[in-house]
Amino acid sequence: MSKFTNMTPDAARAMFRRNEWLKPTSGIASGYTQANLAILKKELAFDFLLFCQRNPKPCPVLDVTEAGSWVPTNVAPNADIRTDIPKYRIYKYGEMVDEVTDIKKYWEDDMVAFLLGCSFTFEFPMLNNGIPVRHIEENCNVPMFKTNIPCLKAGRFSGPLVVSMRPIPEKDVVRAVQVTSRFPAVHGAPIHIGNPASIGIQDIYKPDFGDAVTINSGEVPVFWACGVTPQAAAMHVKPALMITHAPGHMFITDIRDERFGVF
Repeated sequence: MSKFTNMTPDAARAMFRRNEWLKPTSGIASGYTQANLAILKKELAFDFLLFCQRNPKPCPVLDVTEAGSWVPTNVAPNADIRTDIPKYRIYKYGEMVDEVTDIKKYWEDDMVAFLLGCSFTFEFPMLNNGIPVRHIEENCNVPMFKTNIPCLKAGRFSGPLVVSMRPIPEKDVVRAVQVTSRFPAVHGAPIHIGNPASIGIQDIYKPDFGDAVTINSGEVPVFWACGVTPQAAAMHVKPALMITHAPGHMFITDIRDERFGVF
């Protein structure tokens, strides 16, 4: 267990703000809920909120800021959404045009920020149940894939479901389902177990986002709905401007995991 595992959310966010950590946030601030980020202009905010409401597995909403506010008051009232994530991505008309460590120069007065549940939240409970988490072991980002499963359309937003993958020993698959199903607000139980091709993934070692990880003999690929889905929607819908976290580089809230769990 590293010194970063026991950091407070405030300390972790301060480290990100100082650009002292530019890697994925899996394994940081154990016990505190991590979140995906999507920022849009106010004119698109209702359509996006409806998209999240219709697709709660990949897009579980934890907080929405007031238009023009960079403070997520419900989950981290002392934070600044513009600086407190290690890396952000800037999309214009569906194309990623920049990856930055803060978004102050891109911020506009009518922007609305959405924080969405992240599967990093249930990784510590998995580890506590003796279930390995390969991307933590290999010190890399979780592999993420676009699927052939369409999200439900809402207004101008549509696109494919994105999933994260973790290889699980066969003997632990049932337990992994049980553990993660206790966290419905952060993607919950897997959406698919086993054959990647049946959900449109042609090469399990070539993720669309994140890094490939080792899959050992006797392990099964298990797939969870992923909060990178809005980035796939941005590529599909092509709004004039959309800001997200870089995949794997999450916002760490002040909220304990248990608040979003069912025990």
